[in-house]
Amino acid sequence: MKSTPSRRCNVNDRNALGPWLRRFLLEHLVSERNLSLNTQHSYRDTLVLLVNFLARKLRKAPECLTVTDLTEDQILSFLLDLEHSRHCEVRTRNQRLSGIHSLARFIGMHSPEHIAWSGQVLAIPMKKAMRGLIPYLEKSEMDALLDSPDCKTPQGRRDRAVLLFLYNSGTRADEAAHLTIADLNLAPARSNGQSSVKVMGKGRKLRRCPLWPRTAAELALLVAGRPSTDHVFLNRRGQPLTRFGIHALVKRYARRASSKLPSFATKRVSPHTIRHTTATHLLRAGVDINTIRAWLGHVSIETTNVYAEVDLEMKAKALALCDTRTAKTSAAPWVRNKTLLAFLRSL
Repeated sequence: MKSTPSRRCNVNDRNALGPWLRRFLLEHLVSERNLSLNTQHSYRDTLVLLVNFLARKLRKAPECLTVTDLTEDQILSFLLDLEHSRHCEVRTRNQRLSGIHSLARFIGMHSPEHIAWSGQVLAIPMKKAMRGLIPYLEKSEMDALLDSPDCKTPQGRRDRAVLLFLYNSGTRADEAAHLTIADLNLAPARSNGQSSVKVMGKGRKLRRCPLWPRTAAELALLVAGRPSTDHVFLNRRGQPLTRFGIHALVKRYARRASSKLPSFATKRVSPHTIRHTTATHLLRAGVDINTIRAWLGHVSIETTNVYAEVDLEMKAKALALCDTRTAKTSAAPWVRNKTLLAFLRSL
């Protein structure tokens, strides 16, 4: 019985998908666009999922896949699989599609024979997502969360410093995890100086946030005697606390705080919830929306404007100002002006 010869793949073919993926990930994202490591990993994870899906569906080895295998129908099937099999939300689905769009745009720019294919892929639209309510904590809930750590232990003091810093600065978990002692500008105790922190945000955008004296004092105790190159928040083994560790820390103390305040049971509390809480509380305190945008490191004011929409307390105050029962009515100035009325009638 004759054996069927194995089909070999020509990896040097201009239509081979593998070399394009390599150039996109290692050259375009790193050298040309200089994207952050987290963004690079997001693109990489999207393409890993896509390649595995295509290889399984087309019954091809991953290295044998071609650019033209990535048809509009296959991409739509992949996006549908993300929603049904992996239970991804629409926002995640759109994020994956954005990565595929970037790959198609890159290949189309460097390969004229793939321009038509690139246009077809770029024509795949984003899916309309329903915007849910932004979760945030009331002041009493935030206070209960901050009071949850046991400050009699070193770990409890560190955990309280993490929670207080997240609330003060509104930083993302990843931003707090990468914070170094050199990024802190702590004014000496009993001085009138303003403490601050330098934060590296999305898109490598730097911003400075002021620190409350209470936050500065707890951070000063936490970093005392350590070199400036150290990360601010360390785990029990002396290694930098990761964003996953910060997320687990917040969830742990949210569960503990729920025993004091039952309202915690109805909320999903995460580091990003604290970030939303910072923005909402700043807005209630009368801080203008542009300052909040700079505080949180938003690129567009439209991103920050959502906080003006979610705060029920501020809406209630605005409604009270518009209440017709309390409004004082008076005759319009042109009604009182008899000369003006006589002039208008004469026209």
